[in-house]
Amino acid sequence: MSSATATNSLQEAAPGDQDNIAEVRDLTKFYGEDIHALDSIDLGFPRGQMTTLLGPSGCGKTTLLKIIAGLLDATSGQVLINGKEVTGPGPERAFVFQDFALLPWATVLRNVAFGLELKGTPKPEREEKARHYINEVGLTGFENKYPHELSGGMRQRVGLARALVVNADVLLMDEPFSAVDEQNRRKFQEDLLNLLAHEDKSVIFVTHSIEEAVYVSDQIVLLSPRPGRIHSIIRPEISHEAEPDAIRRDKKYLDTIEQIWSELRKYLD
Repeated sequence: MSSATATNSLQEAAPGDQDNIAEVRDLTKFYGEDIHALDSIDLGFPRGQMTTLLGPSGCGKTTLLKIIAGLLDATSGQVLINGKEVTGPGPERAFVFQDFALLPWATVLRNVAFGLELKGTPKPEREEKARHYINEVGLTGFENKYPHELSGGMRQRVGLARALVVNADVLLMDEPFSAVDEQNRRKFQEDLLNLLAHEDKSVIFVTHSIEEAVYVSDQIVLLSPRPGRIHSIIRPEISHEAEPDAIRRDKKYLDTIEQIWSELRKYLD
């Protein structure tokens, strides 16, 4: 297997590639007249892969994610999903929020099934699908609990199950593990990879953690400070056939972390 590489070229994730499920073309975002959040982003997100947006605070990672989700409008440029321009939220995308965004008055079962309820899916069908994903994320037995009765990690699992149940092509995740401790964070990373191995979803993932990005990603898009521009694209090429602890001790994994840190620290000097 080749070593991890970083490149300023967009060849491996360029718009127009037929393997891309999502594309961003010449995208720029201003907040008001003064804040230039993103500048001329051209990027492709390959089908069935996990792409992580990584960069210093304020570089526009979450802004870009929300524009792709249709939750924010770009100032200029386009977002395409399956070749169609995004004009707002759509069923082909599902968002996992950092703060869980669960319905406090609804049980786990109803929270997970809520997206299907909005689509008009009959109750028996939506509850059957919801129970499947509740089991997949390890929450069987908690179907009738309410969010306030769950730990932070359990609430995040509910959010993930809710995103998966609607069977969207693209899963958008905004720092989904930031609110949990390091032990649970590592467990969630492994669980997420195991789930996605059977789901064939394209994932766009935001994190501040270099280690997390290298561990979970097929490609990492490193953004510059505001206005966010693409600094480089890194493909870690980490094999997950080994045990997780062995992966985290592997020279390739450690070298890729150091490579990214050496790029990011330039912005901190």
